[in-house]
Amino acid sequence: MTSDDVVAAARGWLGTPYRHLSARRGAGCDCLGLVCGVWRELGGETIELPAYRADWRDTRHADDLLALAERQLVRASGRPRAGQVILFQLGRTRVPRHCGIAVDEHGFIHAQEGRGVVLSDLTDGWRKRVAAIFDFPDL
Repeated sequence: MTSDDVVAAARGWLGTPYRHLSARRGAGCDCLGLVCGVWRELGGETIELPAYRADWRDTRHADDLLALAERQLVRASGRPRAGQVILFQLGRTRVPRHCGIAVDEHGFIHAQEGRGVVLSDLTDGWRKRVAAIFDFPDL
């Protein structure tokens, strides 16, 4: 599997509606469901989504996204590169609450409530929120 494979798979999810706790291309997904669904399409093991509320202010599962990434992915450093999973902080939280897949150094694909799976620019505002970067295993 290459970074081009990851980006191509992620692009196949564009337009998928936002559905909390889902991971089905074309039917619905949230940000974590997007990452898990792309990984599954590339031959990775199915990752069971943890139960979490759609409200990112929920502190009961504050560390779940980072813990899941640490268990399933490979920590990377530097600036996001094509095919890497990016974890973002939202609001005033110090822990990651959102994730997406980099398409290149300037953009990423993510599932956004009210918009579905979209391609967004990796603006300075998003870059300031990058909490961690990961590679898929075997990449």
